[in-house]
Parts: sequence; C-alpha cells; structure tokens
Amino acid sequence: MKTYTPKAADIQKQWRVVDASDQVLGRLATQIACWLHGKDKPIFTTHMDTGDYVVVVNAAKIRVTGKKLTDKIYYHHTGYPGGIRAQSLEDLLARHPERVIRHAVKGMLPKNALGHDLLRKLKVYAGPTHPHTSQVSNG
Repeated sequence: MKTYTPKAADIQKQWRVVDASDQVLGRLATQIACWLHGKDKPIFTTHMDTGDYVVVVNAAKIRVTGKKLTDKIYYHHTGYPGGIRAQSLEDLLARHPERVIRHAVKGMLPKNALGHDLLRKLKVYAGPTHPHTSQVSNG
C-alpha cells in the first residue's frame, strides 16, 4: 500500500471570507481549522498543506454560550519571575477581538511546523473591512 502525496500543481488554494457575526466561537473555529488544513478536500494529506486561505471579518461580534464571557480566562507569561497574567474573555474581546478567534483556531491545528504554516494563512479582522478585497470569496 502506497501513501498518496499530491503534487504541487494538484493543490488549488482558494480564499474564503467568513463573517463571524453571531456565530458561536468553537463551532466557527472548528470549521476554520478544517478549511486551513484542507480536510474538506479529496486530496487531503496529513503531512502537507492542502488547505485554503481564510479571512474572518466582524470578529468583535462573535458569540459564546453559557457564562464563558466572565468565566473563561486566558493566561500568558511575560517571561519574568512572577509574570503570569490573566485576562477574561470579556476583556480580551473588548481589547483584541481578533486574538480570541486566532487562539481558538490555533488550539485545533497540529502542534508542529505545519501547524505554524497553516496559522499564517488565517487573517482575522475585528470590523467588516479587510485589505484582501482582490481575493475571491468562496466561503
């Protein structure tokens, strides 16, 4: 049995524009991760980048269920002793709404160099406008 590996000419990358208004964060993130990785295509291969570019607009209007706005906490460390910082989802949405979607999608991608390359194809914007207007909307 041989492993199928698509040629570079076989991989067709498209641009998908997604409106995040009133969409649930986790469900949207799983769909975006699927598109970035290329799992919706028949030529999907786990070790190659066969996915599409994804542009997310209106990230500030994302919806979450339950009490996640106040209860979900994002942690990061500054690198200094005692430098642990915590921020609630509500605060992060108010300051940097694009980071919320990027963080959710990053957790659903592979934890290796391929995952890093896939995340670079994700473009998230808080408002309805984006600079990728010349790209075709297929999503």
